[in-house]
Amino acid sequence: MQILSRISVSLSHTSSSSTALLFSKSLRPNFFHHPKNSFTYPIHPNRRRALFSSSPSMESAAVTVDSVADKLKKQSLGNDGSNSKRMLKLEELNWDHSFVRELPADPRTDTIPREVLHACYTKMLPSVEVENPQLVVWSESVAELLELDPKEFERPDFPLLFSGASPLVGAVPYAQNYGGHQFGMWAGQLGDGRAITLGEVLNSKSERWELQLKGAGKTPYSRFADGLAVLRSSIREFLCSEAMHSLGIPTTRALCLVMTGKDVSRDMFYDGNPKDEPGAIVCRVAESFLRFGSYQLHAFRGKEDLEIVRTLADYTIRHHFPHLENMSKSESISFSTGEEDDSVVDLTSNKYAGNILVFLKWIVYACAESVLLFYAELGVAKESDAWAVEVAERTASTIARWQGVGFTHGVMNTDNMSVLGLTIDYGPFGFLDAFDPSFTPNTTDLPGRRYCFANQPDIGLWNVAQFATTLSTAQLLNDKEANYAMERYGIKFMDDYQAIMTKKLGLVKYNKHMIGELLKNMAVDKVDYTNFFRLLSNIKADPTIPDNQLLIPLKAALLDIGQERKEAWTSWVKSYIQELSTSGVSDDERKASMNSVNPKYILRNYLCQSAIDAAEQEDFGEIRRLLKVMQRPFDEQPGMEKYARLPPAWAYRPGVGMLSCSS
Repeated sequence: MQILSRISVSLSHTSSSSTALLFSKSLRPNFFHHPKNSFTYPIHPNRRRALFSSSPSMESAAVTVDSVADKLKKQSLGNDGSNSKRMLKLEELNWDHSFVRELPADPRTDTIPREVLHACYTKMLPSVEVENPQLVVWSESVAELLELDPKEFERPDFPLLFSGASPLVGAVPYAQNYGGHQFGMWAGQLGDGRAITLGEVLNSKSERWELQLKGAGKTPYSRFADGLAVLRSSIREFLCSEAMHSLGIPTTRALCLVMTGKDVSRDMFYDGNPKDEPGAIVCRVAESFLRFGSYQLHAFRGKEDLEIVRTLADYTIRHHFPHLENMSKSESISFSTGEEDDSVVDLTSNKYAGNILVFLKWIVYACAESVLLFYAELGVAKESDAWAVEVAERTASTIARWQGVGFTHGVMNTDNMSVLGLTIDYGPFGFLDAFDPSFTPNTTDLPGRRYCFANQPDIGLWNVAQFATTLSTAQLLNDKEANYAMERYGIKFMDDYQAIMTKKLGLVKYNKHMIGELLKNMAVDKVDYTNFFRLLSNIKADPTIPDNQLLIPLKAALLDIGQERKEAWTSWVKSYIQELSTSGVSDDERKASMNSVNPKYILRNYLCQSAIDAAEQEDFGEIRRLLKVMQRPFDEQPGMEKYARLPPAWAYRPGVGMLSCSS
């Protein structure tokens, strides 16, 4: 069965339907069935959307991307607000190695490129060569997650330990085995070709954090590559990991960046002219680096490897979705697919598929004849959707947040999709400067622009479909359960994206036409995405403002537009002010609210390049300043205004705005 055959997705940022994700009506659940009582409860029309969207009751009961992002953001500040816990030396970190302990291993430990069969990982030591390695930059907020004493960064042996040149006490290094679809085509085995995981650290809250060195040397998954990384790409990954976290977007983190002191040869433009660049290693940190491709590889290999899919799924749920381990089966709830056979999907019998416990709320109505009518209304009581649904929803919510800040990942292959809904693998990423829905920062993606900004929600769904197909192949889901997970992706994306855009405009309710017209105007005039929304908060909700003064607050964003375009913008601003004037929200209150979701500072490519240029001359001051600015993206930060400027002319030269996948 073609899982996507019943689903239609469209998202265009240049039309009034810019936020529409349209799914086949026949796929939407029409009824919930309660077998214990052997009759069907129709969903009341006014409750249907609430039940199948991010309602407050569901979000309070479910583990969502919102709660994960909030949790991650708070962790950098300390959840309990205290600084009383004892900070640890590197030798005191509490290592745990659940991945190595509980999953099948490669019996070999050599780095010869090969197919690694029937295994989730290969044990191996970092092999990168170093010469007087230097610590370039570090994140104290990530050290806080690990409860690592910041003074440890001052250790003379720290660069040796986090380049992999010296072993870290307690670590059990390995490279993960996975596959994936690349640009829509199955690529077979891929794996960690230049990343080596050191292990998992448990902090005093029993939070699990995996530490990984990217650029630490060859592995069996390196194919014909050298397993190394350059300073240029390492700075970009370090800064963007921390910038995205500060924007409130789920992401992998970065503890530190070390320059190896050895050069690495790279042909940046694939033009036959390689050059030597400084080598570097980033220590990445995440709850897990499991990807969609981690499961896909074993499903594609079939036969006995299908059991590995189940083992890996059980491992993931046990350690990263523990709330699904104790699913209550006291109530069996299912929904009708609306198909001719009137078949149902049981949401509580399969932890891989979905779990929603419901309660009945009886409502009494009095009709004109004073006859009392009763019907059952459904609401979410407790527990989250199960694994496939939660993975789909986390993915949807993260991508909605990307769209909100203008982030383009650039290479959304299934091996770059985190099963935890994290933004992972920062390669040729880019934030929008001028608003262009077809923007891609990846030179490899230029011919078809598969991974351009506007396509990201659709690609997210396609990737979720591949993940669901994997679970179906391993008989963890049936087709109807897989379809339901994909439908939840669409609904979650719509709900989150619309909520984000509503907040960005300071509206009290979603206005599809107004937002669609705005995006159309922005695309026509190539308006800077970040600066425009920041300036928009300066608009006053005063319908008496003369037409010739309406665009003054937006003057810095509306550059070089002619009379016809001024009229188009004036018309839009007038309708926007009219909408604001009926909201009952004061200008000051709205401005503060809008500025809390519209960043002033984003990690523009030219800012990265400036930091890279300085670091390549062993001046690390700029990267450290840039990190501090990006840690407070919503604050005004007086004196830092230069970091909010539009890109200079030199920023459009090759190698600054666009990169290749392997950079």
